[in-house]
Amino acid sequence: MANKKTLKIVLVEPAGTINIGSIARLCENFSVHELRLVSPKCDFLAQEAKRMAVRGINILNNAKTYEDLNSALSDCSRIIATCGRREHGEIPLTSNKEALCWALKSERDETIALVFGREDRGLSNEELLKANKVISLNTSESYPSLNLSHAVAIVLHQFNQFNEIDLLKPNKKISYPANLIKLEDCINDAGSLLLDIGFLMKHTYNAKMAKIKQLLIRSEIKDDEVALIRGIISQARWKIKNKND
Repeated sequence: MANKKTLKIVLVEPAGTINIGSIARLCENFSVHELRLVSPKCDFLAQEAKRMAVRGINILNNAKTYEDLNSALSDCSRIIATCGRREHGEIPLTSNKEALCWALKSERDETIALVFGREDRGLSNEELLKANKVISLNTSESYPSLNLSHAVAIVLHQFNQFNEIDLLKPNKKISYPANLIKLEDCINDAGSLLLDIGFLMKHTYNAKMAKIKQLLIRSEIKDDEVALIRGIISQARWKIKNKND
């Protein structure tokens, strides 16, 4: 029996009703059964959205809304974010083929999230750092900005091209990255400890912790490894507190 891959489209602060309706239609086109909206900036059930949705009207009507990105991704085991900006700090980009194949390379059930940013400015670096892989679409340098629904269409088309049976190579080690919420809780816990012991300073905290997060994401740290790190942090805190006992 084939393993189930459940794909979610996640839109962060979408502002255009026409775009949202068009993306609901794309979800129907490509058999994506759930659309998630993070703090939408428009009435996504407006009539023009419904007109654009066509046969994707049920997906639009059942779209789930979330107050923040973490909530929208809490049950997703593989997260791919899109980046249209050329300047995105030191966050590494992965080729679309590599990232989308990676999303399918699994021998267990997976919930995969494709995350798209705001129409006017995309995803922030902080939001990009929540993803296991970050991809970009090759467009003209003179005018790189794509309409949101067009970007979704391209990525879904590429995703649909890959056959998971062909992707599972024998003797290929498959990694299962840690849950985002567990990882971020661990990173925040570690950051607090590093501040307390003077390894980090408040004015450099964000930059240094972003580098640590990138390191852990690139290594595809697993849930049991996150638990191990949190155990070390907990023991270190206990030892510091009881050092004179």
